[in-house]
Amino acid sequence: MTPADLSRTVLHAVHCAVEADELPAAVPTRVTVRVPPRPGCGDYATNVALRVAQDTGRPAREVAEVLRKRLAAEPGVARVDIAGPGFLNITLEGTSYVRLVRDVLRAPPAAAPLPLPAPDPGLLARLGPDAARWSLLWPAGFDRAELLAQRDSNPLFRVRYAHARTQGLLRNARDLGFGAEPADAGLDGAAPLLAALADHSRITAARDPERLARHLDRTAGAFLTWQTGCAVLPRGDEKPSAVHRARLALAEATGNVLADGLHQLGITAPAHL
Repeated sequence: MTPADLSRTVLHAVHCAVEADELPAAVPTRVTVRVPPRPGCGDYATNVALRVAQDTGRPAREVAEVLRKRLAAEPGVARVDIAGPGFLNITLEGTSYVRLVRDVLRAPPAAAPLPLPAPDPGLLARLGPDAARWSLLWPAGFDRAELLAQRDSNPLFRVRYAHARTQGLLRNARDLGFGAEPADAGLDGAAPLLAALADHSRITAARDPERLARHLDRTAGAFLTWQTGCAVLPRGDEKPSAVHRARLALAEATGNVLADGLHQLGITAPAHL
């Protein structure tokens, strides 16, 4: 279940509760789900109960309990908890992550780059084609010279480095004689990265280059944070396990998303950096 799927599921739960006269409120036109800022709070959280409570005059936690029961019965949802004044923390079944990674790995690449204005010839000469194109997508006031620096403060470097890192992991895994196999094992702490991957098809469908650039930066940051905190490859005399294969599949899926996004922006996705 992707974040977009989950948003529709939450909205459906509200609609059903209103239709059943459990909540005397107007159904919102849309709801949002977010990755919680702290681990241990489910895979996603939504404030929809607080919004609906404003129409009902009932306590938000009371509204949240009505929605919790309905959401907990939905396929793909493992558990729903109420937090704070009425936030709903939703934990998905592990198989949802497996399906997400498989779907990303099987997704066809984008057909063609997005239309972007041609960079100024002077900017092109100073920065090169990749950095010049990226400079058209970042907010005004950003130091364009920073795009040539190979450091973490450079968003273009972050995205390209993250892609190169995924390719390096795949090469090293091949040398060790094993490949990727999606599974729900060993993905602790990967929720922000999985959420970013799940958003890719929705964001690319919007055909908005600036939004895509921000999405790629978010995906790269989530990947680099995740892979720093876990062993994707076996260490020493350790044999490859299901955990390593599952983590490698997540790394490969991330590489596919980053390469696809960079291609749409007309920027090269390096295998080495």
